[in-house]
Amino acid sequence: MSRPGFVLEVDERTPALLMHEGEGFRLEKLPLGSRVIYPPESLPGLRDLDAHIRHALANPLGREPLHELLRPGMRLTIVFDDLSIPLPPMRTPDIRQRIIEQVLELAAAKGVDDVELIAGNALHRRMTPAELKRTVGERVFRSFFPRHLRNHDAEDKANLTEIGQTRHGEVVEINRRAAESDLIVYVNVSLTAMSGGPKSVSVGLASYRSLKHHHNVHTLRHSKSFNDPPNSAMHHSYNRMAGLLDESVNIFQIETTVNNDTFPDYVGFLNKREWEWNLKDQASYLAVKRANDLAPPKQRRQIWHRTAAPYGVTSVTAGDPIQVHEVTTRHVLRQQLTEVDGPADIGIFGLPYICPYNVNSIMNPILVMSLGLGYFFNLYRGQPIVRPGGVAIYYHPVRNEFHPVHHPSYIDFFEEVLAETTDPVAIETKFEEQFATDPWYIHLYRNSYAYHGVHPLYMWYWGAHALEHLGDVIFVGGNRKTTARMGFRSASTLDDALEMARERVGGSPSINYLHAPPLTMADVR
Repeated sequence: MSRPGFVLEVDERTPALLMHEGEGFRLEKLPLGSRVIYPPESLPGLRDLDAHIRHALANPLGREPLHELLRPGMRLTIVFDDLSIPLPPMRTPDIRQRIIEQVLELAAAKGVDDVELIAGNALHRRMTPAELKRTVGERVFRSFFPRHLRNHDAEDKANLTEIGQTRHGEVVEINRRAAESDLIVYVNVSLTAMSGGPKSVSVGLASYRSLKHHHNVHTLRHSKSFNDPPNSAMHHSYNRMAGLLDESVNIFQIETTVNNDTFPDYVGFLNKREWEWNLKDQASYLAVKRANDLAPPKQRRQIWHRTAAPYGVTSVTAGDPIQVHEVTTRHVLRQQLTEVDGPADIGIFGLPYICPYNVNSIMNPILVMSLGLGYFFNLYRGQPIVRPGGVAIYYHPVRNEFHPVHHPSYIDFFEEVLAETTDPVAIETKFEEQFATDPWYIHLYRNSYAYHGVHPLYMWYWGAHALEHLGDVIFVGGNRKTTARMGFRSASTLDDALEMARERVGGSPSINYLHAPPLTMADVR
């Protein structure tokens, strides 16, 4: 059995602890008494994965077996999560490929010949042909691309259809092909508890008209913990939309979870607790760090983005989206949840090189903010690891770098909007419509590989809850001009950051360090 997560209190015997900092990492000594929150040890993956997939399709929750839902002459649409998860990307064959192949075999056996495959990318950038091939596999790609394997287009007005409106006035508008299908099969990878479930179709196949109802400052500020649905306004919105969808379309959800085997063997020390490093791990750390530090930035980035995670799949569940996601969430929490006795004055987070929106790309400053204040800050249940008015210390260089193809509206947002204001409400009020409807941004989203024009604003909104909760945000090693533009502070060392934080929280602060990745979710009591 794998060991549960636990909280280590730093004492004189505690070794230096690993900190991720973008495309690098370091060892850092934390002050005595600091608490280090570790995830549970990696769970074993399913041994006969194909057999588990077959069993899930034949024994779904709240739905007939998939083979009974298939018939000749029907319209079948298979939708799958885009490259934003899992992170890092998993080794091939991707679990989505393995599931899609079995679904297609069942469909062929039943004489279903009207089949479309759609990446549920919402307002994310389109996946390239090579990225689609990597996800669905060579055989499926060759058979369906380009006519019957494509990215969802949230701005293709002719191929969107309005399902209706919820009692709260939320417009539910999704991909027309999916809406008019006899059956939607959604193939999901749930990396966190907020992935999958009712949001899959209502977000992955949505238009801006739909997404703006829950991707807004008010909803995100009142979501508290995104990983605790009863306390999440966003989840309530997803559920309302899913309820409306359930009346109009037939969805067969297939969800999977993965373990914490995040890094391959040659950097296996990144998966381990530091005091358990053997001589090989210590030598690997020194060799990899030296090579990484000496590599030119572009080469370093390419190496990290080519790194594939050797995840083990820990569950495959199919059927009704709500019932399936309840099972999925239990598997996610079993792998990630660690109980913590109360918040601290200071929370420390090491931010890695990758987030959902810079796969094969660049982690620009807005994405750093979103990863730190939107995602890592919210890896909790109950309450954050930092008390209200406390200080968050992040490790990341926060370079002023942008991918010109993937993130064109991010550049304008950083240079123009943040020069005027960093307040999420003011940004939403004054700038959202402009960025969401700009014809050039829409053109780049539809015809190039750019994120939707409104996407950087949404990333800023993801941090709204943390911005309201925290008294200060400090980046160790962060570019001073870049962090200042976003309203944050930078420090050269941890000692400097702690000295700055004491101005806010007092002279003897308590400290929680969320040790991730691998992902840890703090259950703060």
